[in-house]
Amino acid sequence: MSPSAHRDRDESGRPRNSRPRDALGRPLPYGSKGMERIPDDLHLSPTESLAFAQRLLDMGHAFAAHEVLEAAWKNGPSGERPLWQGLAQLAVGITHVQRGNLPGAAALLRRASERLAKVDLPAPHDVDVTDLIRYADALAKDLTDGRDIDAERLRVQLIDKASR
Repeated sequence: MSPSAHRDRDESGRPRNSRPRDALGRPLPYGSKGMERIPDDLHLSPTESLAFAQRLLDMGHAFAAHEVLEAAWKNGPSGERPLWQGLAQLAVGITHVQRGNLPGAAALLRRASERLAKVDLPAPHDVDVTDLIRYADALAKDLTDGRDIDAERLRVQLIDKASR
């Protein structure tokens, strides 16, 4: 069976994807040199997750930042789920902008805003939820209105700058 004819699975039978990916998270053919993958079982503290995701966003690697934030959502306390889900949706929305899927990006950014609006303030871990909601809404509107978005605009700050 060829590598592409079966689905990668871990020891417990859960699906995994070992195919290499490009910087935007798109699968590459087996054997290609891709970006270093974020481990499926990544366990970091919230502070470490935010710092790692921020570094990735600053480098323009929103898909990898999404994977870090998704791991934090899956491993974090249920009371923080809207925060981590909203952050992961924000990062994947940015990924879709980078990929050129502007309608999909706008939809994901609106979902991120809606999810983040469910977070009680002040948000945990110094996340600047109010500014992130404003950012997601404005970016979604500009995408819907057909405005050009430069790469610098996609480097959003996750935590309150005053707390850094």
